[in-house]
Amino acid sequence: MLQEQSRSGVGYLEATLLPAQEGDVLELDEVWSYVLKKTNQVWIWLALCRRTRQIVAWMPGPRDHITLRQLWNKIPDAYKAGTCFTDFWDSYSKVIPKEQHRACAKQEGETNHIERFNLTLRQSVPRLVRKTLSFSKRHLGHYRFIRHFLLIYNARKAKQYLRKLAFPNAPITRI
Repeated sequence: MLQEQSRSGVGYLEATLLPAQEGDVLELDEVWSYVLKKTNQVWIWLALCRRTRQIVAWMPGPRDHITLRQLWNKIPDAYKAGTCFTDFWDSYSKVIPKEQHRACAKQEGETNHIERFNLTLRQSVPRLVRKTLSFSKRHLGHYRFIRHFLLIYNARKAKQYLRKLAFPNAPITRI
């Protein structure tokens, strides 16, 4: 599978995404984690499509505009056209074009989906829980674990979204 992706030029996460539509909105946020000890901080930057609830791109690294720029470059071009909602962290205004960027407080509800995903990520990936005996000893293992979760999560969200389109009046069930 990875060899096919390298030949096609499509990234592993991009291969799991549903096609972008006009008017798609992105929500961007970052999640704190650590490797080996809490002083060795790693931030996981995330971009989520509000319509499909899929993670469009992610990037580990420090909490700075350089890492955010790398995340922005990983977002597929079709998704970059819409509005992007973030918190007030200064890096966002340095990277996201002004006409697309909307900084908002959590109380406004414009970043509810990405904040909810952050909770799902922490509950599903034990290495991201703040007080735990389960932690990563190396960066590579940490990133592989998160990558694996995101692939499964995106596939599940795609299936739920397509089911909802096919059967709009069906009761919501867990997949």
